[in-house]
Amino acid sequence: MRKIFDLTVKLLLLSLFIAGLVYLISDILQLPWIHESIWKIISFFLILTWLTGIFSNYLLEISKENSVNILLGAIGIRFLSSIGFIAIMLMLGQENLILFVINFFAIYLFYLLFDIYALIANLRPNSK
Repeated sequence: MRKIFDLTVKLLLLSLFIAGLVYLISDILQLPWIHESIWKIISFFLILTWLTGIFSNYLLEISKENSVNILLGAIGIRFLSSIGFIAIMLMLGQENLILFVINFFAIYLFYLLFDIYALIANLRPNSK
């Protein structure tokens, strides 16, 4: 239960940092680099990363010997869900597609870095 709480707090801090960065770029600096669907993208990644993190922690508690398969499966689920999200948003008729895709993958990379950091932090105690 402690791991889930830590994951949630760190994920919320990351999301607040990204939201602050988006607010800074779009409202304070008034640069045209932010798509109007950015809040949907951030919400999608917050929920998706939280769900895959909880699912991975649950599976790792059950079977530590399958940790590589579990972590790669979580990354695969996130990647396929991301492609599905992009497809749905494009079918709904997003305007300015290039800016949408650039914003999407910029946020995707932030959350991917978070996953890599969390993975390295979890592997460090197990490397003894």
